[in-house]
Amino acid sequence: MDYRFVKTTCPFCGCGCQMFMEVMDGKLMGTLPVKNAKMNQGKLCIKGWSAHEFVQSPDRLTQPLVRKNGRLEETSWEEALDTVASRLSSIRDAHGGNSLAFLSSARCTNEENYLLQKLCRAGFGTNNVDHCARL
Repeated sequence: MDYRFVKTTCPFCGCGCQMFMEVMDGKLMGTLPVKNAKMNQGKLCIKGWSAHEFVQSPDRLTQPLVRKNGRLEETSWEEALDTVASRLSSIRDAHGGNSLAFLSSARCTNEENYLLQKLCRAGFGTNNVDHCARL
């Protein structure tokens, strides 16, 4: 049996709480706060405590999906990203940048959220950018 703790940063918001992921035989089993972490001071919110639960979910997507002929089909990352980029560009070209809006994830870092808003404003010409990191 391989049993260990892996130190990491909580993926649920931009705060940067430190935690240990409890790993047994390559499977995430639980989380524990890092007791001497400056950010979270040995505490975790409910999202941090359950951060491991979604990883082994049988409902989790493991490949990108693209709608073809009205049905979602598995595809490569290259095709999925090309589809998204071309569709967003065609909407912007037809209706203007303000016809687009972007929502980022609380699981992104502050730096990743910054990059998304920069892409939206400079690349697509819209200020319609928000995120769900309500702390």
